[in-house]
Amino acid sequence: MRIRRVVLREIAMPLKTPFLTAYGRETLRRLLIVEAAADGLTGYGEVSVLSAPYYTEETPETARHVLASFLIPIALQTDWRTPRELARAFATVRRHPMAKAGLEAAAWDLHAQVHGISLAQALGGTRTHIESGTVVGLVRDVDALLRTVEQRIAQGYRRIKLKIEPGWDYEPLKAVREAFPQVPLAADANGSYDVSRTDELKRLDSLSLTMLEQPFPPPDLLAHAQLQAKIATPLCLDESIESVHDAQLAVHLGSCRTINLKPARVGGSTAAAAIHDLARSHGIAVWCGGMLESGIGRAHCLAVASLPGFSLPADLSGSDQYWQEDIVEPPITARDGLIAVPRGAGLGLRVRTDLIERLTVWRQVFE
Repeated sequence: MRIRRVVLREIAMPLKTPFLTAYGRETLRRLLIVEAAADGLTGYGEVSVLSAPYYTEETPETARHVLASFLIPIALQTDWRTPRELARAFATVRRHPMAKAGLEAAAWDLHAQVHGISLAQALGGTRTHIESGTVVGLVRDVDALLRTVEQRIAQGYRRIKLKIEPGWDYEPLKAVREAFPQVPLAADANGSYDVSRTDELKRLDSLSLTMLEQPFPPPDLLAHAQLQAKIATPLCLDESIESVHDAQLAVHLGSCRTINLKPARVGGSTAAAAIHDLARSHGIAVWCGGMLESGIGRAHCLAVASLPGFSLPADLSGSDQYWQEDIVEPPITARDGLIAVPRGAGLGLRVRTDLIERLTVWRQVFE
């Protein structure tokens, strides 16, 4: 197969409420949607970069440039039998994993449609439903935080993860733990601590967290290994794992017991599946994280999360948590803490091209 036409567009989706993390505040989600056409079919992918280069170095502007100047020309000139071959062709371009992931995702959608199977089947997924966790951003008022957590628990989510940062960690987590002693509770620092704050992080060990995610900056696998040796709470790595090599090194050093595996962050579903296989072979738990995706990106995440080694609740919630309207139908919903993996051919959902057109702020066609 060869992709014959690509439409690359940027859309702007307003969030229902601002989302705050240690990296900043998102109120309007800028996403790149990739449409790849071949054999009378169209596959859809999403580039889930954030607006500023704090989570990774990529932004909508850098992704547009790399896709337009390098990756899309490669895709238009490459014959492939599976998207894994296309992913290997993209390897000539260094880094830019989210740009690669969005274009590769569109190819996976095409591939699955051609063969009349779902994305999950194409990747080797076995799960029909994904346990759904939810993320609560930096809500700096404890009473408001408790109300938010109570609402999420009432909605059936099976794990609550709070964003934390230095100065806002033990007290909010303790308040949630005391109010909801049975809820699986995790914390995500987004790399905002340094080793001088190790004692503050060790203090969290008393709160029976399911995991402490990415306390230190991404490159410092050694500091994570040293902290993991001192605490009982499983450390989870997110930003530190950008490739199979990173995962191998983390396993060797003992830097974590869990990996938050985001297909966008590691370069696409092909790389995500390889890291899943590596982690599973070493007894490292994996779960699928989200990037404030639209329904297109979330459908691709659900397909990855259907792989057999994903044993923990995912950071994949229903469309209604973030969007007034999603760009897929039916919208992705969580029922009793479970999200059904789409079963139809390819993406398994109808893409709302009319809404995408209304949300488009930039568009370019490549043939």
